Amino acid sequence: MSDQPADAPDDVHRIGHDPDAFEAFYRAQLDLVRRFVARRVSDPHLAADLTADVFLAAVDAADGYDPRRGSPAAWLTGVARNVVAAEFRRQGRQRTAVGKIAGRRLLDGDSLARIEERIDAERETRQLYDALGALRPRDRALMELVAVEGMSVTDAAAVLGVKPATARVRLHRSRRLVQSHLQPPPPEPEPVAEAALTPEVPS
Repeated sequence: MSDQPADAPDDVHRIGHDPDAFEAFYRAQLDLVRRFVARRVSDPHLAADLTADVFLAAVDAADGYDPRRGSPAAWLTGVARNVVAAEFRRQGRQRTAVGKIAGRRLLDGDSLARIEERIDAERETRQLYDALGALRPRDRALMELVAVEGMSVTDAAAVLGVKPATARVRLHRSRRLVQSHLQPPPPEPEPVAEAALTPEVPS
């Protein structure tokens, strides 16, 4: 048995053809993928489908993993971004049976409740994600990876294919813009009630 952690680079390359390596990778990264998906969708059935789809896409892309461009977690986050973005692009069309793989058909009552709990827990994060809509797409992607997913600037830059220094400049600018959108507007001043006039009663 290997002494390497379940998400070591060699194990990432093996997940496409080694069931044991895939199971170890799945267990090590499942929580990361669930959090990523729950922060973006509010339907538990769709969340289960997308989680399954992310790992299927990871299996297909495993041979192309390059450890010099980022950690396995950063690479998998990039895979998850592509899967979720593709789903959003094809919303409104009926999903094919192949796309459903395992999520909805195997979702029992307990699993559904757990997914709903995670979605509820991520509600505030989804509000932040909505605020990111004020940013340009490339800046939004960077901000969500760092502020929402908790990735380092270096790993986020690797996912997006930009230099860390460039990412830091964009991140600083984006944080200021997002904060301005998250601040609640100042309360409206209450109207000053006009003094009631007592009509004169003729004597």
